[in-house]
Amino acid sequence: MRDPRDSSGNTGNPGVGIPLYRLRRPAVPRQAPPLSLPGMRNRGRGRLTRVAVTGERARAERFAEFFHAVYLTFHRRDRPRSELPGASRAVLEHLALAGPLTIGEAAAHVRRAQSVTSEIVTHLECDGLLERENDPGDRRRTLIWLTPAGHEALRRDREVLGVDLLARAMARLPPGQADALNAAMRALIECAQSDGVRPYGGEKS
Repeated sequence: MRDPRDSSGNTGNPGVGIPLYRLRRPAVPRQAPPLSLPGMRNRGRGRLTRVAVTGERARAERFAEFFHAVYLTFHRRDRPRSELPGASRAVLEHLALAGPLTIGEAAAHVRRAQSVTSEIVTHLECDGLLERENDPGDRRRTLIWLTPAGHEALRRDREVLGVDLLARAMARLPPGQADALNAAMRALIECAQSDGVRPYGGEKS
């Protein structure tokens, strides 16, 4: 009787006489990775469900969007953001917070050499932003202080938004809504400060 296998060890019937490890399984098509979208979570089989977001988080994100839109809409367009050099601004800012100081005291606070601070003060004095006055408690001491023009220059330098643009827009709001908006902003800032957040960023240690 003829051996049903040929010289290669295979038979005419597919799969007969072939070792199992040589039999290939049908290829299984790979599935695409699950789709990922912001705020969505994959539940299997391609189904997506929206991730629950707390009301506070959603309101905070919405406020952040409005804040960005307010800046883009009302930012100052009349001139550059700051007209004061950094060192001059630092001296004016500190005097506005601390009150009249001697040049030596101002130099210590802004962490600059007294000679450098003296040059800055002289420049600001020539621009009419600072003035010198005698210390009422000690005539030997000379204090430096902001002039009205210095206060105005500092106010303008701090001004990020165009006040005229804001005033025109607020005038069109329903009665009381502008006051409510300002009150809500103030309350929000006070809540952050009660948690230790400082007015100019960062948190208290």
